Amino acid sequence: MNMNLEFERQLTIPMEVKKMYPLDDELIDIVEQRDREIKDIFAGRDDRLVLIIGPCSADKEDSVLDYITRLRKVQDKVADRIFIIPRIYTNKPRTTGSGYKGMLHQPDPNKKPDMFKGIVAIRSMHIRALKETGFSCADEMLYPENHRYLDDILAYVAVGARSVENQQHRLVASGVDVPVGMKNPTGGDLSVMMNSITAAQRGHTFLYRGWEVHSQGNPYAHAILRGYMNKHGESLPNYHYEDMTHLVRLYVSGRFENPACIIDTNHSNSGKNPFEQPRIIKEVMNARRYSDDIRRMVKGFMVESYIEDGAQSVDGGCYGKSITDPCLGWDKTERLIYDLAEMV
Repeated sequence: MNMNLEFERQLTIPMEVKKMYPLDDELIDIVEQRDREIKDIFAGRDDRLVLIIGPCSADKEDSVLDYITRLRKVQDKVADRIFIIPRIYTNKPRTTGSGYKGMLHQPDPNKKPDMFKGIVAIRSMHIRALKETGFSCADEMLYPENHRYLDDILAYVAVGARSVENQQHRLVASGVDVPVGMKNPTGGDLSVMMNSITAAQRGHTFLYRGWEVHSQGNPYAHAILRGYMNKHGESLPNYHYEDMTHLVRLYVSGRFENPACIIDTNHSNSGKNPFEQPRIIKEVMNARRYSDDIRRMVKGFMVESYIEDGAQSVDGGCYGKSITDPCLGWDKTERLIYDLAEMV
């Protein structure tokens, strides 16, 4: 039986794209140094907090690089307390999956999809961020088979709430050499997330990009608490003290390396109200001060932030304003980072 698919063209494989857009020795050294520092934080050898911060979806290169350049200046002032990993989420679609599907699909949000141009655009943007700011960045592994296009650049990988139960995501995460955050599913069942972490921390043999491959396990796979939806479609948080102590117990009850958690301050934790994010951070930091177990487990935060507050339609035309979920604008973001540094 034929599939109801139209095959347009075979795309360039990751190895060839890397040869077309390579990292020089200086950039490789930057990536490796940042990788060591990030792993030290997740392993508890470094007490700094990780801050994974940036637009919901990286839509346009110039405004994203403008934003990250601003982050660079702030990072230099808080480097002894906070380790910033900018979000360059190049696969991020709208929640329904219809319409705009991220830069990988549409390097120009106002033009039709072009996957090859998208592959080139996302690699070029990550390289430009690394070259111009010294930041290796975070991206979401929405499509596991595409990870190889960026695996030599990324500092951090997230597996989303709708992907965390997927076997291919779990197995590929087990072969990734940087920390991978597993979000709790949209329904809130933490056992799904913990099973995903277990799978990612173990070695496996599986099929990947037409190859039989073997992974060694990723000891830095960890939890991301992002809130959840109840059966009525209402957002409920899971960043409160009781939620985090419950996660501590789940970690203790299993065999996990480097128990760690990132708190996603937007999504269902904020009800997609980005202006709640500073308040959520303050509550979690208070819990870290009260409980040594929570302090050791919570390694940092994930924040959705851009140049302008809020969100707009794809053709809205406002520079630096999200075209997917609403984000916290730059002025409030800068204040958030300095306030967080005071609380560390």
